[in-house]
Amino acid sequence: MIDFYRFNHFRKYDNLIHAVTMKSNNQSYAFSLALHTQEDEKEIIANRHKLEKFLCSNKKLYFIVANQTHGKSVKVIDTLKTKGWDSLNNAIENCDALICNKKGVILTILTADCVPILLYDSVKGVVAAIHAGWKGTKENIVQETIVKMEEEFGTNSKDIVAGIAPSIGSCCYEVGKEVAKNFFNTPKAYSKKEDKYMLNLPYINQQQLLNCGVKEKNIEMSGICTACNVDRFFSYRKENGCSGRFMSIIGLDI
Repeated sequence: MIDFYRFNHFRKYDNLIHAVTMKSNNQSYAFSLALHTQEDEKEIIANRHKLEKFLCSNKKLYFIVANQTHGKSVKVIDTLKTKGWDSLNNAIENCDALICNKKGVILTILTADCVPILLYDSVKGVVAAIHAGWKGTKENIVQETIVKMEEEFGTNSKDIVAGIAPSIGSCCYEVGKEVAKNFFNTPKAYSKKEDKYMLNLPYINQQQLLNCGVKEKNIEMSGICTACNVDRFFSYRKENGCSGRFMSIIGLDI
């Protein structure tokens, strides 16, 4: 049995496929879906094929995986071709946000504490998947993605529905001043703990969405900290550098 976390406000769109995978002790490597962490490649690909079968049944879907680099590069996917699913060799290089308006294309993000953000322009029919660690958040990758959606597809940010998936919360994300100082201008971005800072990356990305014009009512926060819920989600920090990654996906149904 494969379990998912899903966003309530995405469920009302029949033409939308979305899911956030969870750990499963009945699957290889607790159902990790990462090919870049030196696990047995055949086992990870088998996990991906199980996910594919569960999601699409007899439909032909095209899965897109990026080589995430903690940057702000955004890539528009304009072809019906699977990338990075069965091999790292043809993954989208140097990319932390994906955008597409093609039916049957499934955009994916792999994380184990960083913030996965899924976007859906319900008017233009465009989806996006964003990987936002502290570096990508500092570079405002959310804004980079929305601007690209506006330029390429005429998206109006007021039409965007957003989901911020499970990620490490301010309860567990302790950082030094060298990281926290990048967010000193964002009110309520952190709390102080002696000489350390408890950074709230999900909240900061929510604020960046709002600053781009996304309506607050259209932003759904999972409210789940990966480090607090390590039984359900991989947490690099809580698991002392785990190799597992869960996957957040979004795409337009055929």
